[in-house]
Amino acid sequence: MSEPIETRITTARAELESALNEIEDRLNVPKQLNRLSRRAQAAYRANPLPWIAGATGAIIVIGGLVAWAIFSDD
Repeated sequence: MSEPIETRITTARAELESALNEIEDRLNVPKQLNRLSRRAQAAYRANPLPWIAGATGAIIVIGGLVAWAIFSDD
């Protein structure tokens, strides 16, 4: 025998509410940035060497681009 319509409606509403809450959570930019920041901080605390190497590489690249722009013949 089929379940009562009220039960099906209640189940459908709960599923819809869950889906809407998930969409709202994923589209909440400040919340996502906060999560990303916490993950980056935890990764840095766990192993700072890749972060230091990446920052050093970025500084070298930016410095090279600035020097190229200053000393180029254009």
